[in-house]
Amino acid sequence: MIRLEPFERSDFAQLMAWIDSPTFMFQWGGQTFRYPLDERQLDHYLSDANTDEAQAFIYRVVLEESDEVIGHIHLQLDRLNQSARIGKVLVGKKSLRGQGIGQRMIQQVLTIAFDQLKLHKVSLGVIDFNQSAIACYEKAGFVKEGLIRDKRKMDGRYWNVWEMGLLEQEWFERMK
Repeated sequence: MIRLEPFERSDFAQLMAWIDSPTFMFQWGGQTFRYPLDERQLDHYLSDANTDEAQAFIYRVVLEESDEVIGHIHLQLDRLNQSARIGKVLVGKKSLRGQGIGQRMIQQVLTIAFDQLKLHKVSLGVIDFNQSAIACYEKAGFVKEGLIRDKRKMDGRYWNVWEMGLLEQEWFERMK
């Protein structure tokens, strides 16, 4: 139903259109970007990604039946520790949210991480009030490893972040 393809400069306009507020930008992009998202920031984001030796793999999510770009996901590598961090997960097309697309995105990026890159652990952080994302990650096998209180500050309010992780043996057990 979906496929992951390398994120390219031709995808910039679509991603910028999806990020429609400073709060959404902060929730999606954390400290990486400043609102409004622009080409300069995205050029920097993409500059050392998507090559064989890259520390980051950045993907657009394509709906196979229409070849339409509907989302975005990022895998940041730590090759020394054989681990990675998933970030910038977005089902950009609002009409497709709540239909399991996020779950498929996570499954595909985990397949890359564990089956292709042979990593030991994949982690992520999620704002504690984003219950739909937490449910998606738990369904994929992620375990809450700890709550980091007051991790991020937005509009004078602090947000808590759940750190979640999945180990290679847990992944392979789930895939049996």
